Amino acid sequence: MNEQFQDAMREATRLTRAGRLIEATALIQRTLQGAGAAAPSGTPDAPPAGDIIEGVFYVTEPAPAAAAPPALRDASTAEVPPLTAVTGAPPAAPPRHAKIPPRPRRAEPTPTPGSTGEGGKFLSGVYTAQAGTRPYKLYVPSAYRGQALPLVVMLHGCTQNPDDFATGTRMNELAEEHSCLVVYPAQVPGANASTCWNWFEPANQRRGQGEPALIAGITQQVGTGYAVDARRIFVAGLSAGGAMAVIMAMTYPDLYAAVGCHSGLAYGAAHDLPSALSAMGRAVKPRARRGAPSTAAAPSPRALPLIVFQGDQDTTVHPRNAEQLIAQWMALPPSDTPASTGPRKPKVLHKQVAASYAYTRASYADASGQVQIEHWLIHGAGHGWSGGSPEGSFTVPSGPDAAREMLRFFLAYSQPEG
Repeated sequence: MNEQFQDAMREATRLTRAGRLIEATALIQRTLQGAGAAAPSGTPDAPPAGDIIEGVFYVTEPAPAAAAPPALRDASTAEVPPLTAVTGAPPAAPPRHAKIPPRPRRAEPTPTPGSTGEGGKFLSGVYTAQAGTRPYKLYVPSAYRGQALPLVVMLHGCTQNPDDFATGTRMNELAEEHSCLVVYPAQVPGANASTCWNWFEPANQRRGQGEPALIAGITQQVGTGYAVDARRIFVAGLSAGGAMAVIMAMTYPDLYAAVGCHSGLAYGAAHDLPSALSAMGRAVKPRARRGAPSTAAAPSPRALPLIVFQGDQDTTVHPRNAEQLIAQWMALPPSDTPASTGPRKPKVLHKQVAASYAYTRASYADASGQVQIEHWLIHGAGHGWSGGSPEGSFTVPSGPDAAREMLRFFLAYSQPEG
């Protein structure tokens, strides 16, 4: 690394600490472009400074146009229980959640109706704890009558918000079809000017603090106001949200039953802004290849069932990041369900065509034949949610339906008993 590059990184760090993310990003991009001759063969060229997607992340190739799906219908006016106010000590958690530390006093949620979904309710809530305050949106399907339902936690990418992410992924429509609750935690500009989840900061890679504690708290707060099947809680995200979903799986494996990562990165892939850009653009080896140390993650991190989606022409998050995530997962201890005992092994690769995109799906099963990892590589796709609605931001409408496949994958798993 030459002296000019080091000087540029120091200046970018100074700008970042001063909250001047756009200037820091432009400086780093210019520096990386100048060092492009040293990039590995096959690595996409550094994108131009424009069209900011992930705050410090860029996209150079928009998703291909596709016919718009039928417009989402307004939610019905059917009454559902409001989000319950929670003050003082929280109610007792299910046994599997006993490892999650008690949470501080939380502010009363303020539910309001929304219009995303087909027949259910899209409500607004707020969670407050020692780590801060985050708003969220909750989709409640019309079939909810107090019975315990699965819960999917959806983490948006940068510059997105819960409404945009719900529209782009169409997850609320699928939740209505399969009778699931869906919660969308929202990042706030005060924490990141581009509303990115700060997955690259060590303080947000640990259990019981920072953004992981807030997301886990939102997950449990939903369970205090609605009947949630505690053994079937899942987490998924896109890009920065995908990287944060991986962190949640590593730090709270006793809370979530499976994880979905779309265009994200492995745990420990970065420790600050410059290393985040390096990991995204060149897919450097994660620091914690074999999982997180006990001081950062759960006491005994284990491999939850994992489904990964990645476009092979993604110029924002290099496709090799998906391969590194899977390698990291293969090195972790398996889930402690009986079906997952024994070594995981790859199954046959499948090549099919979905609309205008071909894709390759690789499945990795344990010794009993239970699939533990799915890797979907979308050929020709850039940085966006595969099969999403063009009405949302950063979607690849003509790709296979990532939301439907993730939900199908999730519903096949549950937390082990005991």
